[in-house]
Amino acid sequence: MQENGNEQGKGGRRSVPAKAGTQILRGTVHKYGDNVDTDVIIPARYLTTSDPAELAAHCMEDIDREFLKKVKPGDIMVAGENFGCGSSREHAPLAIKAAGISCVIAGSFARIFYRNAINIGLAILESPEAACALSDGDEVAINFESGEIRSAKDGAIWKAQPFPPFIREIIEAGGLVEATKRRLAARPRDYGAEAYQAEAYRPAAQTKDAL
Repeated sequence: MQENGNEQGKGGRRSVPAKAGTQILRGTVHKYGDNVDTDVIIPARYLTTSDPAELAAHCMEDIDREFLKKVKPGDIMVAGENFGCGSSREHAPLAIKAAGISCVIAGSFARIFYRNAINIGLAILESPEAACALSDGDEVAINFESGEIRSAKDGAIWKAQPFPPFIREIIEAGGLVEATKRRLAARPRDYGAEAYQAEAYRPAAQTKDAL
């Protein structure tokens, strides 16, 4: 379980955002395979709503009907290559986050899913080695500052590319909108949203396929 969390959702389910910096996230692995697309993550028949709790209630149900019974706030989703392929809808990462998953580790991500996940504050790490080695039910600890993923079972360590500070800030805030609000609140009144965007996105090229 993650050491800190908030955001009480409907029915008592909590969406626990990953905390950046030196805090360590701990959770149980829910393992899936390659090419998990957005229609599997949240079936298209439920896209009549954007309510996170409603989306969470149907997350992964076409591939794992026991997922919502097993998942606990702060748990980790692990998958193979090309996770989040398919449509560009933000409903998919939103459903995962609202279901209680605090981080997705995959061998690789579809680029649009990668961007959408950051925008809504879902932490994601790309590590083919960790994605291959971890099994369903394993316990892992993640340090977002260093990109280190550690198995509680045998102490094995894998490295993912850590996020730069500005992306960790977005994830910690719960998404781009909330991060922008925080920045604007801390700036002089004449410092507008466009200035924040220019400042925040300047280092984007340093992160692989980031935004």
